[in-house]
Amino acid sequence: LIPHTLGIVWRMMIMGRPPMTNLYATFLFVSWMCVVLGLAVEWLQRNSLGSLLSSAAGLILLLVAGRFSTQGDTLGVVVAVLDSNFWLATHVVTITMGYAGCLAAGVVGHLYLLQAMRKPDHDPGLQSVTRAIYGLLAFGLIFSFLGTMLGGVWADQSWGRFWGWDPKENGALLIVLWCAILFHARIAGMIGPLGMAAGSVLGVIVVLMAWIGINLLGVGLHSYGFTSGLARGLWTSVAFEVSFVAVTLWFILRRSRAATA
Repeated sequence: LIPHTLGIVWRMMIMGRPPMTNLYATFLFVSWMCVVLGLAVEWLQRNSLGSLLSSAAGLILLLVAGRFSTQGDTLGVVVAVLDSNFWLATHVVTITMGYAGCLAAGVVGHLYLLQAMRKPDHDPGLQSVTRAIYGLLAFGLIFSFLGTMLGGVWADQSWGRFWGWDPKENGALLIVLWCAILFHARIAGMIGPLGMAAGSVLGVIVVLMAWIGINLLGVGLHSYGFTSGLARGLWTSVAFEVSFVAVTLWFILRRSRAATA
């Protein structure tokens, strides 16, 4: 966390900008935020779950960031659509904090599904993982919602409309709706901890589509951050997440039916 923080601060000092100025910088910030969230979980629960989250999420996202650093100068001129230090420090920071919360919940959701394949529902370890998923997903929902609202205010000032069904706006809305659906379904008793875990893993796909997938379209007022060859990695990630949820749920439900019989 310490060298990661220093790196982000030095980038800000060199550019005279908030931490997010391009797609590469967003990966640096989201990975940093996931490490912070993991350490917060560790401080609250003290069961190594947060340490694992920080290590795994931080490492994976930094490795992905390295993919973007090969495209050229990572300290280049800020694109016109992002040329506002105030809104970079408010809307962009807030919305990416929402990304981080949902991704962190997805990482913990993976762990829950793996543990649920061999542990009963009432296991204390699973219950602590469930609490972490709820907290991280709530964090992601709150900041995604706030970031979307702030983005609407920025759009109204820059383009004269609060909402225009732009692909990037739709992507941010989908994250909010997905998180809200999971919480409403849990409150209504339609899903339990297992459903929340599976939903948080699938939420990673929603975040990736809103964060990266929209840039592949090359349309809309938010069309920036295009990187060649990104589509294959994105669809590979989507296929992996869907397969992971399908396979683990099959094993969990099979074990549950066997135990009932």
